[in-house]
Amino acid sequence: MSKVFLCDHPLIQHKLTYIRDERTNTKDFRELVDEVATLMAYEITRDVPLEKTTVKTPVAVAEAKIISGRMLGLIPILRAGLGMVDGILKLLPAAKVGHIGLYRDPDTLQPVEYYAKLPTDVLERELIVIDPMLATGGSAIAAIQMLKNRGCKQIKLMCLIAAPEGVKAMQEAHPDVDIYTASIDDYLNDHGYIIPGLGDAGDRLFGTK
Repeated sequence: MSKVFLCDHPLIQHKLTYIRDERTNTKDFRELVDEVATLMAYEITRDVPLEKTTVKTPVAVAEAKIISGRMLGLIPILRAGLGMVDGILKLLPAAKVGHIGLYRDPDTLQPVEYYAKLPTDVLERELIVIDPMLATGGSAIAAIQMLKNRGCKQIKLMCLIAAPEGVKAMQEAHPDVDIYTASIDDYLNDHGYIIPGLGDAGDRLFGTK
């Protein structure tokens, strides 16, 4: 069974409060999501392996450590996932970025694919699938299945807020994919929205309705 990592650093939780607030305007919402994504990137890369090296300081030779050559890929689910990419790239500037386009059918709540563009060396990379909201889990499950169908094996999921129903569905569909989230909220309502949640992340990021 996959693990769920709750990113509960005080700075993340503080900023998440303002992200939830309906009074937060589009500019501030976008900046806060970007900042939280940067902070969450620390957590999701915690197990990246290191190797020993040496470096000459101004006064001596020091034993040191560097990341052990693991290549990373960021896969935002369009469109809301885009709001977290730049924040992660601040820490991982060498990561390549692919895109998966999915939208949720308002009647069935099931994901519909409309776009996929991945790095040419995607099979060699550890992938972080990015979507601010893990609600029903349908979009994340479908996106990860698309990656697996292409032969990808090293995959993690990053989201701002998750519903218990979405976590359960993800673990059942992809028990090998760990989930990183800043909050597990109470439940989904009849429209598939996370309660208390933050509303529609895409609309709030891009100022649409």
